[in-house]
Formats: sequence, structure tokens, C-alpha cells
Amino acid sequence: MQEIDARGLACPAPVLQTKKAIAENNVNSIRVLVDNEAAMQNVNRFLTTQGFVASVQEKEGGFYVTGRREDRFEPEDDVAEKVDAEGQKIMVMVGSDCMGHGDAGLGSKLMVSFLKTLKEMGTDLWRLIFVNNGVKLAISDSEVLPVLKEYEKEGLCILVCGTCLTHFNLMDQKQVGETTNMLDIVTAMQLADKVINI
Repeated sequence: MQEIDARGLACPAPVLQTKKAIAENNVNSIRVLVDNEAAMQNVNRFLTTQGFVASVQEKEGGFYVTGRREDRFEPEDDVAEKVDAEGQKIMVMVGSDCMGHGDAGLGSKLMVSFLKTLKEMGTDLWRLIFVNNGVKLAISDSEVLPVLKEYEKEGLCILVCGTCLTHFNLMDQKQVGETTNMLDIVTAMQLADKVINI
């Protein structure tokens, strides 16, 4: 079993080290030691997308993320999805909990209205990603949490930056979406037909 000590590494380094080890050594068994919940979730999810059965054990102030797979696996792109040939993949990246500059109260109302209206994009809305202050929209007391949960229930992929959640000490308050890392975000940008930044 290959072991990687990724403690102290900022996102997305633990995932990148894991990806490199799998690609270079064609391993079917790997254990990654990380020291924060965001890295644990990201490595766990990455291993799953690569065909591993992943498990997590909390130990010594960190997490051991272990992955095992039986046969050689041809990975699918973990952010790619099949869409209608006539549709497009629009990625919306939300970097704030309010829209525009000026009056904070107005900006907050505008952001709520914007997120509620996103459904008008229909199936073209492919990814909704929250970074920086935007992650505050995915936590327990967010005014738009019911809307986001409904989007997720309908199949929209919602990604929430783990580094940002950790920075604001909000990891345990996240209520919707998958905890993500910069590798997923950059890959999604490459695959999207259009990226809208708010």
C-alpha cells in the first residue's frame, strides 16, 4: 500500500499528490494522511471517482483516507457529465454573499433573487460553485438554503470550496453541495461552455 503524508498542505495539494501517485505507480491501494476535514473530504471524493472504495479513519489529530480497488480502472472525468448535444454547460461561480458594491442590504437581496432566478437557465445550468464569501450561502442560516437544496435534489451539481469553509470556520455548518478543491474548480472551468462569475 502506498502512503502519502499530506499534512500541512493547502488545497488542492493533497488531491494533486494523490492523483500523481495513482497515475505514476498504478496503485490499487493507497493511504493518504491529511490534517483537516476539507482535505479529507476532497481526497475521499477523488479516490471514489477513480474507482476506489474509500474509507476514513480519524487518528492522531488527522485523518487517514484509505482507498482500495480490485481491478485496473479507467477513470472518468470526475466533473464531466453527459449533456444534450443541443444544450450547453454553464458554470456559475459565486464569490460573494451579496451582489454588486454599495449597500450591503441591497446586495444581499439581489444575490437571493439571482440564485432563485437561476432555475430559468433550465438544464443549461451545469455547475454552481461557491468560493470565498460565497460559501456563506451554503451554510445552515442562509436565506437561500432551501432554494439550493431544491436545485441539488433536482440534480444540479453544487460545489463548495473547502479551503474557504475552513478559513471562515464554517465546515461543520455546510448544509448543501459537495466540498471541493481548486483542481475540481479549474477542471470544471475547462469543461464548461461558459463561465459566469458573480
